[in-house]
Amino acid sequence: MQDFDKISIQEMSKDDMLLIIQALEYTGTNTKIDDFIALRDSFIMQLSDLAEVSENEFLELLQKETQSF
Repeated sequence: MQDFDKISIQEMSKDDMLLIIQALEYTGTNTKIDDFIALRDSFIMQLSDLAEVSENEFLELLQKETQSF
């Protein structure tokens, strides 16, 4: 297995991105483990920076484009 420091999201679908965000939120809320919420927030922050929109706008766009909520 190759060593890597970062993972590219080029091949990740928008559905998968939203699913990961929702899974982290669900897990953090139901386990009361703050690290899951912190990871979710970090993931959203980095993705919204790449998209050059606010975090709220990014989530709204992602939800609209995946037809999920």
